Amino acid sequence: MARKPKKQTARSWHRMDLHLHTPASSDYQEPNMTWLDILQAAEARGLDIIGFTDHNTVDGYRRMRGEIEQFELLERLDRLRPEEKKQLAEYRRLLAKILVLPGFEFTATFGFHIIGLFSPETPIRDIEHILLNLNVPSDQLDRGSSTVGATADVLTAYKTIDEAGGLVIAAHVNSSNGVAMRGLNFGGQTKIAYTQDPHLHALEVTDFDQKGRRTTASFFNGSKPEYPRRMHCIQGSDAHRLRRESRDTKNLGIGDRITEVLIDDLSFESLHDLFGDNDFGRTRPYRGGTAQPFDYVQSAREEGASSVQDFHESMTEKGGFLNDVLCDVCAFANTNGGTLYIGASSDVKQNLVGVENAGYARVARQNDPPRFDPARRRSALRH
Repeated sequence: MARKPKKQTARSWHRMDLHLHTPASSDYQEPNMTWLDILQAAEARGLDIIGFTDHNTVDGYRRMRGEIEQFELLERLDRLRPEEKKQLAEYRRLLAKILVLPGFEFTATFGFHIIGLFSPETPIRDIEHILLNLNVPSDQLDRGSSTVGATADVLTAYKTIDEAGGLVIAAHVNSSNGVAMRGLNFGGQTKIAYTQDPHLHALEVTDFDQKGRRTTASFFNGSKPEYPRRMHCIQGSDAHRLRRESRDTKNLGIGDRITEVLIDDLSFESLHDLFGDNDFGRTRPYRGGTAQPFDYVQSAREEGASSVQDFHESMTEKGGFLNDVLCDVCAFANTNGGTLYIGASSDVKQNLVGVENAGYARVARQNDPPRFDPARRRSALRH
């Protein structure tokens, strides 16, 4: 049966923190916090999407849903106490505003951490079945411990979660328990496999809001022959408490590392589609307050031209500039793809020129001759 085309809607930016723990994790630092406390803290930080990712368990999300279902049962029986009625109303208000995704932070072989997130429509038992298939012992399924003995390997975990319809995110890849294996002088082929696997949707990094060639996102931008797949990068708080303990601690609170995503609507499906898209400008770190949004063009200019990006101040036929652009398009189409910035020089000291007729440029791009295969090309006009 043919799939119906998705209705086109205006995309908008949404803020998310996909790496949150709850009291269901054994190392949660404020065990007396409630799920309403967590949702209210997420609202206070301006979050639109959050993920419950307790260690090797989905018990945190299940307990929240269980509390709501209990309130709803009492409501149907007309036995809700005033305080319970207020709590149920608050749950309904917050869950109408914030998309809460069920999931887990799985501990794979050798201690690598992998986040699996699912649609709220996914039965909790199905998610638990995934954890059992990944060799989490049944007697530890609700303990929320990051230490669960011999489990499945990283690549098996990627494949299992992806094929079950989940989002697969390698947790804090550039720090402890991360698959990028920072600080280790071995494991080259393993690192390539763990960060380039087709079942992996995104990398969670701790330096997403930093610039320069030495950042994790720059390392995985597709410019290295041994790492040809450009990876979507996000940031998350990995919060084990509501609020950051102090400015000098690494114990972050909810929303202390926020990612903004440009999606069609507030749904798991739109988020999943984003990570399957080759437009890497739809994800950016959120800086909070009155700070300017992360400037991808400026960041790219600071990195300079490479095998996956180039800059052209003009695309006019006069002077041969259009031919230069087309040459780059061909080069990207026949390698691993890339991004073209039109109307900008790679020299950060020069002002942006821009494109006089951006609409015409887009039409011309859409009408490229067949030799520029759009299915293989990941170049993008930015202005």
